[in-house]
Amino acid sequence: MKSATELLEAYLNNVRTPRVSASQFAEDGVLELPWVKAYAQGPAAVEKLLAGLLAKIPDFRFKNLTYFIQTPDKVAAEYQVEALVVDTGKIYQQTYAGVLHAENGKIKLLREALDTLAASKAFSKD
Repeated sequence: MKSATELLEAYLNNVRTPRVSASQFAEDGVLELPWVKAYAQGPAAVEKLLAGLLAKIPDFRFKNLTYFIQTPDKVAAEYQVEALVVDTGKIYQQTYAGVLHAENGKIKLLREALDTLAASKAFSKD
């Protein structure tokens, strides 16, 4: 059974393959980015959310993972992205803070916070 740390790493390292990242979630598991009103429940919805993101930012990938808290069923970390937004030609440079709750070897909840101003600038067509 995967720990919270192993689940987060599997999610982050496979984000460019949405099906693999989404398979880390429980059937009722949630990926939530409340500040940008993004919410997906269950592997199929998570896969769809990630595929939509990759359509806008094909080179999207996480890097510079730093842990703050690690227990078998909870982890808090930050990780970064720097990639081109196709529609605007701007670089999306972002640091995410994620808190993951694991249950029975699957992600029950992954809630991520991000800099909404940086996101807005990267996705806006000036």
